[in-house]
Amino acid sequence: MKFIGIIPARYASTRFPGKPLEDICGKTVIRRVYEQAVKALTTVVVATDDERIYDAVEAFGGKVVMTRKDHKCGTDRCLEAYEAITTPAWRTQNDPDTVIINIQGDEPFIQPEQIETLMACFDREGTDIATLVRPFTEADTPADLENVNTPKVNWDVASGEAKMFSRKVIAASNGKYYRHIGIYAYRADVLAKITQLPQSPLEIEERLEQLRWLENGYKIRVGITDTETIGIDTPQDLQKAIYWYKNN
Repeated sequence: MKFIGIIPARYASTRFPGKPLEDICGKTVIRRVYEQAVKALTTVVVATDDERIYDAVEAFGGKVVMTRKDHKCGTDRCLEAYEAITTPAWRTQNDPDTVIINIQGDEPFIQPEQIETLMACFDREGTDIATLVRPFTEADTPADLENVNTPKVNWDVASGEAKMFSRKVIAASNGKYYRHIGIYAYRADVLAKITQLPQSPLEIEERLEQLRWLENGYKIRVGITDTETIGIDTPQDLQKAIYWYKNN
């Protein structure tokens, strides 16, 4: 199995424009994501639609490709980037054995072992899509659980498959609560198919693209991580990340 890491990074984020280029103790957010990803993956590329991000990645020696501005989600951008770094002949031969890992460009705390956990989901036959969840713990507050910027996951613990994602409070089949970690992996041929699906009403309502795949019958395998991460969704999240780096 061949794994390719792609980091979608656009400038015009609705909640926090320009966040990939925000500084965390001397390094941009996108650089920290990239440097974490290459610890687990041989091939990693940033997929952006903005020259400022493109230039910043080139400046620190990262691999980057320019993609269209009109993509509605990171998954669509991943497909364009994958096609940009491969040839049609190569894809014809290798797609069934290639997995694209979509690493969110606002997750500077993503750990190599988390990427490896996601990769291990494909050891199980029949896995087409996989993602990560982390259990809420006693250290989490009710406000953490109710935070709409933190998607939650209802998944079947017995089968290891996701059933629902929501910004509202939902529990898994064991009655416990899990937050979704913003990283996905898809077999290359599956990625090509799901990007052709029209956006669904539930996806638009929740602003969670993975709901489109579930609504169209695709199964999403769940890997579990206990590692804490800080996704940079708001300026407040950025301050938390800066505080962590200064004190660890």
